[in-house]
Amino acid sequence: MDLSVFNDPELEKYRPIIIHRYKKFEAKLTELVPNSNLSEFSNGYLYYGLHACPDKWIIREWAPNARKIFLVGDFNNWQKQKKYEFYPTSHGNWEIELPLTCLKHEMLYKLWIEWEDGGGERIPAYCRRVVQDPISKIFSAQVWNPLREYEWKYKSPKQPANPLIYEAHIGMAGEKEEVSTYNHFREKILPYIAKMGYNTVQFMAIQEHPYYGSFGYQVSNFFAPSSRFGTPEELKELIDTAHKLNICVVLDIVHSHSVKNENDGLSRFDGSFNLYFHPGEKGMHSVWNSRLFDYGKNEVIAFLLSNCKYWMEEFRFDGFRFDGVTSMMYHDHGIGKDFTDYSLYYDGNQDEDAITYLTLANKLIHELNPDAFTIAEDVSGMPGLASPIEEKGIGFDYRMAMGIADFWVKLLETRHDEEWHVGDMFYELTNKRKEEKTLSYAESHDQAMVGDKTLIFRLIDSLMYTDMNVFQRNAKVDRGLALHKMIRLATVATAGNGYLTFMGNEFGHPEWIDFPREGNNWSYAYARRQWNLLKDTSLRYRFLAKFEQAFLKVIKKYSIFNHRPFAIIQSTEDQVLIFKRNPLLFVFNFNPVKSFTDYGFEIDKGTYKIILNSDDPKFDGFDLVDTQFEYPTHLIKGKNILKIYIPSRTAMVLWKRRE
Repeated sequence: MDLSVFNDPELEKYRPIIIHRYKKFEAKLTELVPNSNLSEFSNGYLYYGLHACPDKWIIREWAPNARKIFLVGDFNNWQKQKKYEFYPTSHGNWEIELPLTCLKHEMLYKLWIEWEDGGGERIPAYCRRVVQDPISKIFSAQVWNPLREYEWKYKSPKQPANPLIYEAHIGMAGEKEEVSTYNHFREKILPYIAKMGYNTVQFMAIQEHPYYGSFGYQVSNFFAPSSRFGTPEELKELIDTAHKLNICVVLDIVHSHSVKNENDGLSRFDGSFNLYFHPGEKGMHSVWNSRLFDYGKNEVIAFLLSNCKYWMEEFRFDGFRFDGVTSMMYHDHGIGKDFTDYSLYYDGNQDEDAITYLTLANKLIHELNPDAFTIAEDVSGMPGLASPIEEKGIGFDYRMAMGIADFWVKLLETRHDEEWHVGDMFYELTNKRKEEKTLSYAESHDQAMVGDKTLIFRLIDSLMYTDMNVFQRNAKVDRGLALHKMIRLATVATAGNGYLTFMGNEFGHPEWIDFPREGNNWSYAYARRQWNLLKDTSLRYRFLAKFEQAFLKVIKKYSIFNHRPFAIIQSTEDQVLIFKRNPLLFVFNFNPVKSFTDYGFEIDKGTYKIILNSDDPKFDGFDLVDTQFEYPTHLIKGKNILKIYIPSRTAMVLWKRRE
């Protein structure tokens, strides 16, 4: 059987390197688990860390450079005491057993680790609960042993054929200027997500992170769900409720780097700089100012694989979106590089240990749950990233089509409306590797951060604050709302296999995201979502949400992802883009001034009906098109021609009626 990655003839010359990488994965798999059962190898979280047994407490830690380890905390006034001293076992492991009476639920604790030339407080690497003191701001591990474990009520849903993802941040999901909670999201946001038609929610910032403003991408405690938002049981209930609503839950997992903090992170854990990370400059990310894992170490592989299994087994996550995959796969982390030539994927700049780890992670995840799915965030376009392992790929189910959001930004920034080239647009939206599944988005959280602009803000700018009411029309606002609808419909209509939007962007949330920091006087004003704007009938935001809800319903009903988009008209002069994606016909008129009467084009014989129209008054349109009218094709010079009226800045979806 031919290998899917080699369906691209440009890759044939790199076959030896691709095969070499696959063999390296096979060799590592055999080294770690001769029986190929990665699940058994990934049980580190069941061994390390603090565990309550029927008759004792036991805590284990890997710290080969340590000379002594003590358990300190509330129970001994944070003092080193002989009775709380660990003893070494083997392979750099340390252990201590304590009577059940020594530790109680919610007590705080840490490790005091001594090494040859120093020592310090550390939070256990596999710690499952970390809390921050509200006054001192110091993080500590917390004994977590509730009287009752959470009882799961609902089965996980099957993997959706095409993920429609609502990317969300728990802490900023509320309207109040504060950190919101797992419970609030479960009660208020989940029903909205289900009503809108998304089938997947992707949670950011779940792994504990000391700096809230890092958006969760500077992880300190990989096994601890962030206590800012509530308890582990509340997170489980949130996921369970999502499953009740037939919504899959994906974790935005960070295995690309770790916060450089020492007292509350993994850096210099046992006094050595290279326990989990590369030594020297290689172990530091120059842009992110964080530590970089050494994926060549079996102990690091075991730690990260165990982390994947932990989130799946303990919290029943249905999959992962792996952050920073580009940074992992290249020694230079892809910084400042445009991947314009295939040779850049095979020139020796690739971290083959990281590629091996990613392949192992994908194997494990699918071994644990065949319905689980993985998503890669990669800007480089590495071939084979989202190809099956057995076909010599890295094994991700999907890759993010990250260039599409960049395309829209560039188009809005550099081209006047009358210069938009719909042929280039169709190419950019559909230029995806045929053998890989992709997820498209017009904007994610990246476009909503301070220093960037959301799609709606690029279109309307400060008029968001003055002219979004329904009582008057402003030409610039009308343009912005029309293009917001068209851009998002064009993105989902040409998507390879799924679609993503970031929380609030579906209704044109007007403001950027700025977490509390010294520069804004530690304000939460921009680290929240203003849901009142969506509910206010005197404002126009709700129309954008209604349009997204409508097009999600259409693409699900007609299963458009089962077919590739086929362009019929790409008129540069008219700025009209028409393409077919069986069984639907998508029509876009991006012309800023011209409407077209009886715009004709060849199409399959039949009668067509408009099933979605961005100009519909229920979506705040001008109601220029009669959506009740049916359009039959006409035989003209031996061709079946469909003629329709296409208003300026309007998008329509037509369906051919069954004869």
